Amino acid sequence: MPKIIIIGAGFGGLGMAIELQRNGFREFTILEKAADLGGVWRENTYPGAACDVPSPLYSFAHEPKPRWRQRYSTREDICEYMHGVADRHGLREHIVFGAEVTEAEFDEMTGQWTVHTAGGVARTADVLISAVGQLSRPALPPIPGIERFAGESFHSAQWDHKVELAGKRVACIGTGASAIQYIPEIQPKAAHLTVFQRTAAWVLPKFDTDYKPVHQRVLVSIPGMPVAERLTWWLLAEFVALGLVEFPGIVRGVSRIAEHHLEEQVSDPVLRAKLTPDYPIGCKRGLFSNDYYPAMCEPNVTLETTAISEIVPEGIRTADGVLHEADVIIYGTGFKGTEFLWPMKIRGRGARNLDDAWDGGAHAYLGITVPEFPNLFLVYGPNTNLGVGSIIYMIESQTHYIRRALQLLGEHPRTYLEVRPDPEHSYNNALQHRLARTPWNFCTSWYRTPSGRITNNWPGTTRSYRRRTRDLHLPDYTFTQIRR
Repeated sequence: MPKIIIIGAGFGGLGMAIELQRNGFREFTILEKAADLGGVWRENTYPGAACDVPSPLYSFAHEPKPRWRQRYSTREDICEYMHGVADRHGLREHIVFGAEVTEAEFDEMTGQWTVHTAGGVARTADVLISAVGQLSRPALPPIPGIERFAGESFHSAQWDHKVELAGKRVACIGTGASAIQYIPEIQPKAAHLTVFQRTAAWVLPKFDTDYKPVHQRVLVSIPGMPVAERLTWWLLAEFVALGLVEFPGIVRGVSRIAEHHLEEQVSDPVLRAKLTPDYPIGCKRGLFSNDYYPAMCEPNVTLETTAISEIVPEGIRTADGVLHEADVIIYGTGFKGTEFLWPMKIRGRGARNLDDAWDGGAHAYLGITVPEFPNLFLVYGPNTNLGVGSIIYMIESQTHYIRRALQLLGEHPRTYLEVRPDPEHSYNNALQHRLARTPWNFCTSWYRTPSGRITNNWPGTTRSYRRRTRDLHLPDYTFTQIRR
């Protein structure tokens, strides 16, 4: 059996470890840079942090949890679930905490990867699996003067809970997925809240509900109910996903729901006009909230849509010359989603640098393997993010595929496995052609590189991806005999 290193102890790393364990692989180590597991759910502690995928679907298929507290779980519930999964499978004994991977290189003579961590420790393995995700590195906007601000400031993914917001003039830059969750939470505390919006978001109602004890008892007592509930949400997500490529009428129907939601919750026509998106629904990530619009209507909130020109010690100056004084600035400006694996330095066959291989945008065969990087596998790699649905379903498809590749390595001792360039190239050409038909092309978003290449999203249903990853097609790969 090969010796395996997994980078990251979020959903991807845990899912990969469980898949290995369930299929007889025992010699694996998870390197986690933090002091605890949980990935983005460990890191994002901002007020109101919660999932926008229903809990029954946002969990491993083989690890259902019938006693969720609510339909859309908070980060606390999700972290509790992840810890429970890790404990039930004894995964902690495989995790090395405080081990931030800085670089890794492949040795063609030995067929092994050498992985270096920030503490100066080097480990070797036959197989390297990256499960660092796509949304792990906060992005600050390139606004002049950020360092000059005299007050407190932080990114929403690095929330500073020591900063008291009560009675303060708070400025929030950004109106994305995190911002619409924390703005309603901090609005009642702030003396005044100024929200700086570059582009309005499409916001849908969030059909949330607390799971009462009777509901939880039904799920536990009636055979098949958890599966039926999960299947219902999965089918709904698959139906909407079809609208992103095949049936645009579905997306138009969703946009009408969002428009009605805005009209119902915002009566002021001026504010409503500012909150109305000027791009097709689906082009950017769709958001779900029942309390964002009401918070924006409160008298202590100002929505500012004039572009920011600079940040000064006193606050934020917009392009019209107005100074918006602030005591605290919160950056809800998202993540560096297109910089996969960065800042790790990964060198493959012939000392090929992954950054160079990905010049112009990250790409991988099925989002999992890259030519010239033998025995390197990616969980939640390029073009495996979703516009609709549960990323955990995608992760499960990837871990099954990777496990099959490792079984083949076991059947071909003293070899390493590498995807051929032609299948990878053909796959990604077809993928980009299909992506060109999606709404993601019609605006600027974190889905796209500066050159316009869409590197994050999968243009289809999760079912179609699972079909593609169900079996490993051997002609797409080469086995190379290890020289030593």
